Amino acid sequence: MDGTVTAVSSNSVYSFTKPNRDSITLLAGLGVEGDVHAGVTVKHRSRVAQDPTRPNLRQVHLIHEELFAEVGADGFEVAPGELGENITTSGLDLLALPVGTLLRIGGAAVVEVTGLRNPCVQIDGFREGLLKRVVGHDEAGNLVRKAGIMSVVRTGGTVRPGDPIAVELPAGPHRPLDRV
Repeated sequence: MDGTVTAVSSNSVYSFTKPNRDSITLLAGLGVEGDVHAGVTVKHRSRVAQDPTRPNLRQVHLIHEELFAEVGADGFEVAPGELGENITTSGLDLLALPVGTLLRIGGAAVVEVTGLRNPCVQIDGFREGLLKRVVGHDEAGNLVRKAGIMSVVRTGGTVRPGDPIAVELPAGPHRPLDRV
């Protein structure tokens, strides 16, 4: 169930996409050093408008690279960082992880999974029609969000492409991911 980091991205200004970097530094309790979404309290504009004092449960955004192949089959070209994620992964079913899962990344960094990214209409601004590909329904009609997961930094460290990701599941019973 372990995976690999395929890309890392950050941006110091609000924009939908984030440029790829050679490395990013995770700061405990804050997020990605120099990233616009780093901080103890919420930084995403819609969350700030609701209540700027709420804790930031969206410090680090991870997306599975396999999503790019999935939407690519429907004609949507998407590369790492273009959906605003900080860490692009490979070989790891991020969406199946329960709340509280620890991801040990590289030599030192540890993030705790807090929930699902709730895809917004900005995705269609990036590629018209892509939102319908990253939000769908399962066989039972339940809403499925595929645009990655959110996490908070428990232990800081530098993260680079090629770094291994080790999964540590929380004690049961497990809570499935929901939007944060």
